[in-house]
Amino acid sequence: MKHGVLFERVSARLKAQVGPDVYASWFARLKLHSVSKSVVRLTVPTTFLKSWINNRYLELITSLFQAEDSEILKVEILVRTATRGVGKPAEAPVSPEPVAAAQTRRPAAQHAGQIAQQAVSSAAAARPATAGQPLFGSPLDSRFTFDTFVEGSSNRVALAAARTIAEAGQGAVRFNPLFVHSSVGLGKSHLLQAIANAAVQNPRALRVVYLTAEYFMWRFATAIRDNDALTLKDSLRNIDLLIIDDMQFLQGKMIQHEFCHLLNMLLDSAKQVVVAADRAPWELESLDPRVRSRLQGGVAIELDAPDYEMRLEILKRRLTAARVEDPSLEIPAELLNHVARNITASGRELEGAFNQLLFRRSFEPNLTVERVDELLAHLVGSGEPRRVRIEDIQRIVARHYNVSRQELVSNRRTRVIVKPRQIAMYLSKTLTPRSFPEIGRRFGGRDHTTVLHAVRKIEELIAGDTKLSHEIELLKRLINE
Repeated sequence: MKHGVLFERVSARLKAQVGPDVYASWFARLKLHSVSKSVVRLTVPTTFLKSWINNRYLELITSLFQAEDSEILKVEILVRTATRGVGKPAEAPVSPEPVAAAQTRRPAAQHAGQIAQQAVSSAAAARPATAGQPLFGSPLDSRFTFDTFVEGSSNRVALAAARTIAEAGQGAVRFNPLFVHSSVGLGKSHLLQAIANAAVQNPRALRVVYLTAEYFMWRFATAIRDNDALTLKDSLRNIDLLIIDDMQFLQGKMIQHEFCHLLNMLLDSAKQVVVAADRAPWELESLDPRVRSRLQGGVAIELDAPDYEMRLEILKRRLTAARVEDPSLEIPAELLNHVARNITASGRELEGAFNQLLFRRSFEPNLTVERVDELLAHLVGSGEPRRVRIEDIQRIVARHYNVSRQELVSNRRTRVIVKPRQIAMYLSKTLTPRSFPEIGRRFGGRDHTTVLHAVRKIEELIAGDTKLSHEIELLKRLINE
């Protein structure tokens, strides 16, 4: 099927799916850029439009292309008028030589440090590094840097470790591998891109590879299919810095074996590895135990949700960035303060709230606080109880008893650790639907009988200790907030 015909068929199906009004609003200016093997590239005129489509319709568009052509694996949205770096067009033509690419799937309009997300695009073998770019991969987004990363109490430690690694300082060896984890929308991918952006500018000429677990799987599967696995392994053997995002998506016994081999080879050669995932390494139960163990051998740092000051700073920076395109744009400080107080979960929700304000003010210039509450009700909460996670329980219990979360899942048996650990296990059983064996796995791979003993022990203590009973109730309130 010719590429133009393919695009026309998908456009027609998309219009039928979303309706003519939605199609006219968001997709009328969508154009086909190129079709390269398994990847389709589309273009739009603004970063805002790219952000909107990536956030809400990318999966639908991908599925429609796949329905027409089963060989299509990825769809990329590019911006026709934007630039990447100095003098580099965002819509650079597809290189005829084999190239490996790990493309950004977090929306391009997301400037603040808490609102980045990565995905993958088409690739082949490694190519020589160019100035300011990794050894292979599509160009890094130049906006995702340490300067644009909003610092706060929730990410200060991770940011300091990331800077040390990017600068290849003497202390960097202490953070190997560095494992950054958090729930979605808190800035993991922005931080990883910031490391890569800074590292490729390092005067030591560091050899950097930035990709995602999903890309790693796809690239190795392609190399094996094409009998080219040795070339790919050789291209990764002599790098200085490997950065991998979305580790929770690494699947498959053979792929995990290859990744374990690469990880061991780099760490044993004192090469730096940085990994990010949506949970701690000891909670990645789908990973091969050897991979999980090696990842646990470094430093794991969690990014927490931003506090009020940090959320307000994110919104202010977002407004400053939007004014570059529209200098007349004004959003009252009262509205920004209100949004920062009420949208508390993640930077990505803040981005959605800001985009909503931006969109509405174009035809509702006199927005009130009450109107903003109506518009953002779906982000503030739907009234359903929040699902409690074991990692939340561990974090809050650890903070309350002034121990680290890593100590809770360690083999240490001192009283100062054992009691908080047993309380965390008890709360995990009473506040979540998880089974004894699963809770045991989340606490350093313990047997289910250890969890059962902890639950019974705390139940007995609560019955005869009023102070502990009040302490448990306080922890429950903190966890459920």
